[in-house]
Amino acid sequence: MAAGRAERTGVTETLTRTPFTAQQRRLAAGMVMAVMLVAFEVTSVITALPTITDELGGDSLYGVTLAIYTLANLVALVTTGEVTDRRGPALPFVLCITTLIAGLVVAAIAPSMVWVVVGRALQGAGTGGFAPIAYSLVKRAFPHDRQPMMYAYLSAGWVLPSLFAPALSGWVTDTFGWEWVFLGLIPFALAVGALAIGPMMRFQPQLLERDLEVRKRSRIPTAVVAAAGIGLLVTGVRFENLLVALASSVLGAVLAFPALRRLFPAGVLRARLGFPAVVACRILATATFLGADSFIPLAAARIHGQRPLVQGFVIIGAALSWTTGQWIRARRPPANPGAAMRTGFLVMFLGLALVAPVLWSGWPMIATFFAWSVGGLGMGLLWNPATVAAMSHAVEGREGEVSSQIALADAVGFSLMGGIGGATVAFADRTSWSLAGALGTNFALAGALALLGAFASRRVRQL
Repeated sequence: MAAGRAERTGVTETLTRTPFTAQQRRLAAGMVMAVMLVAFEVTSVITALPTITDELGGDSLYGVTLAIYTLANLVALVTTGEVTDRRGPALPFVLCITTLIAGLVVAAIAPSMVWVVVGRALQGAGTGGFAPIAYSLVKRAFPHDRQPMMYAYLSAGWVLPSLFAPALSGWVTDTFGWEWVFLGLIPFALAVGALAIGPMMRFQPQLLERDLEVRKRSRIPTAVVAAAGIGLLVTGVRFENLLVALASSVLGAVLAFPALRRLFPAGVLRARLGFPAVVACRILATATFLGADSFIPLAAARIHGQRPLVQGFVIIGAALSWTTGQWIRARRPPANPGAAMRTGFLVMFLGLALVAPVLWSGWPMIATFFAWSVGGLGMGLLWNPATVAAMSHAVEGREGEVSSQIALADAVGFSLMGGIGGATVAFADRTSWSLAGALGTNFALAGALALLGAFASRRVRQL
């Protein structure tokens, strides 16, 4: 065992390197491959989505495909976290892989945009469980001194997809058709399952007395209500009929907000000191990032008339810089995670300001590539400190619950921004409002959320 010591801002840390066992190495490889699968799926489909909506005439459902994916994620991650604490990680992992493959098949053979939405819902349900399982296994299966680096290894799972997935997806879409973007992921999903399931079966939870109480107060029905409420809320703002839009939005809010308050730790809305503030910051971070990242390819397609290959290229830089930021934080863990997250929010705000000129048709795509790379770096700088700070609050036997809460924050941020941003695109599609105006509104909202996140990060604490 190699050991060292580092003095940082009055804090002394012992840096150890406990060796991995053979089973831990295989488990780590399987977890990283699962992250890579999710990364390939997310970045590939976002790249192909403008072409899919073109061919199937589904501009009005563009935002729905984004929102339904994250809403399904929401239910899946709460379910998976709960089942992982009760039954261990292997069973929910098998269900996740199976559901993902079903969703890929449905989307690939979809005759209309509605069926693409159904496929995306299944894909979201499948991939939604991976994060709670991975975070839980880091706490259960690896020594404490290796856990921060394990989070970095999981982050590294985004590197190859960041480099190749958008460009590869654009090439596949141009050459073979967007259907093969979905079909090409199926062998990868099967390989991940074959690699990871075996080691996961070694980590079955011990039956504790508190498990009986957990069984009586399952959070799954509450997650379903929350997802339904968010769905109604983000769908309601799309209706042309003002009365229908108002009724749907109000009903969605009535369902969603009480349910989310029960799913999240108390004090999230106020960013209460400690774990609630971490959760609040993750919601704001994911909403901020999605406010630009999911709509830059659409701007490249509609405003600049670029092919799918270029649409994917312009967001590669952000994905790479996100990973770079995570590695920087993992190699040099900050003494104050709140300050590190605040820096990330401010850098992301700068990226949003730099990428805004993409709304002008004469702006070069290479400038957009570098501009949004700044936003991705900000996301990376805050992501790993937020994960480490959140999981420091997890007690033995309840890792799944805490990991599902932090993943739930990501899903809520993505779905709310995806729904609101998609609503602006749909409104522009059926009115005289320009697409540039709709996307500019999304960018401005994302910037406001970044500043709010910088303020909330002052209340983050790590145990």
